[in-house]
Amino acid sequence: MQKPEIPSDEQIRLETLRSLDILDTPAEEQFDRLTRTAKRLFGVPIALVSLVDENRQWFKSCMGLNTRETSRDISFCGHAILGNGVFIIPDALADERFSDNPLVLNEPNIRFYAGCPLRAPNGSKLGTLCIIDRQPKNFGNEDIEALMDLASMVERELAAVQMATMDELTGISNRRGFMMLAQHSLNLCTRQKIPATLIFFDLDKFKPINDTFGHEEGDHVLGVFASRMKIVFRDSDIIARLGGDEFVALLNNTSEDHAKEFIARFIQSLESYNREAKRGYEISFSHGIVEFNPDKHSMIKTLLADGDLLMYQLKKSRL
Repeated sequence: MQKPEIPSDEQIRLETLRSLDILDTPAEEQFDRLTRTAKRLFGVPIALVSLVDENRQWFKSCMGLNTRETSRDISFCGHAILGNGVFIIPDALADERFSDNPLVLNEPNIRFYAGCPLRAPNGSKLGTLCIIDRQPKNFGNEDIEALMDLASMVERELAAVQMATMDELTGISNRRGFMMLAQHSLNLCTRQKIPATLIFFDLDKFKPINDTFGHEEGDHVLGVFASRMKIVFRDSDIIARLGGDEFVALLNNTSEDHAKEFIARFIQSLESYNREAKRGYEISFSHGIVEFNPDKHSMIKTLLADGDLLMYQLKKSRL
């Protein structure tokens, strides 16, 4: 049996999946409707919306199967997310990668498998819409196109879920998305004894910009601030707009001193933008930096509150 490899973007992929807050949630009709359609359209006994977690594949929709998850090591979907097209196994017993797989030798006795990767808006492959038969099966081009069409509908449903955790204006996480992602990250840091540091941002003189140049210009400022965060901070860092003109970044495997280096680079990035843009104002910010203490910050809301307090103290000292 061949275990599926780990995608190169695994950390971002898992963060994207978990930001949906969809794992281990009850069945929902908008997903079940699509697996029922797939099951009926292709004449197969099993159709799944499978989401590939760190060590398991979990089924958001499960038609024809009694279990809600299996190990990732034996999953067909773990292989499917490694490619861009539909992953097809006409006869698992004749394929050396799967011929001795427990899912082939035992229930559900997979012979045929076809899985189309499900992509998030950022390109991460979260899982598959897959169909399974207990008999070998041929799968032609029209079948492939039909499965891809259904998968695109699942992707739209997943995107709708993600929109609830994303800030529409800036394209980064909103407060809800940040709180979920950051809590997962802190739990990992605690288990692995990894340092982390939170930076709480508040834009300076944002109201005068809105009042003088209009709210459309204010929205432009928020977009620029978020885009500069994306440039300066790492893919592994969790950045978000909490609301209004407040932003946050959680830096994993980062000490407070190292976080100060990021702040220096971020200031330089904004200063460079201000010099080039010349829009009649300058984008600047106050911030609070707080290093994660597992004994004190078991919940992300406590770490966030400490960062907010430090930011406020800095802003007040400038008045």
